[in-house]
Amino acid sequence: MAADKLISSGGPWESVIGYSRATVAGEYVHVSGSTATVDGELQHKGDAYGQTLVTLKEVIAKALAQVGYGLEDVVRSRVYLANADDMDAVGKAHGEIFGEIRPAATMLAGIQFINKDMLVEIEVDAWKRA
Repeated sequence: MAADKLISSGGPWESVIGYSRATVAGEYVHVSGSTATVDGELQHKGDAYGQTLVTLKEVIAKALAQVGYGLEDVVRSRVYLANADDMDAVGKAHGEIFGEIRPAATMLAGIQFINKDMLVEIEVDAWKRA
C-alpha cells in the first residue's frame, strides 16, 4: 500500500490554484483532471483520439507510476469532452486502454476548457487490487 502523499507534475498551476496532479489516500490514488499537455505544449491539436491517448498513456500513467500504480489499477474514469461529436473517437481510445480493465466510467460533453484547443480532459481513480 502506498503512503498518503501528493503527486506533482511540476506544472506552474499546481501551486497557483492549489492542487496536486494526484493524491494518494490509503490504497487509492485520485488523479486530477488531465489533458494532453506535455512539457507545457498541448499535443494533437484538433485530434480528440490522439489527445485521449496522450492523456492516458503519458500524463495519467506517469502520475500513477510515481507511486507504483498503473493504468491496470484504474477503477473509475471521468471523461470530459468539448464536443459531443468526439465521443466515438475518444471512446475508441479509452477502449484501447481500458477494454479489459473496464473501470466505472462517465463521459460528459459540452465542456468549455480554459484552452480552446483542448478537446478532452480525463480524471481517474485507481485502487491496488489484491
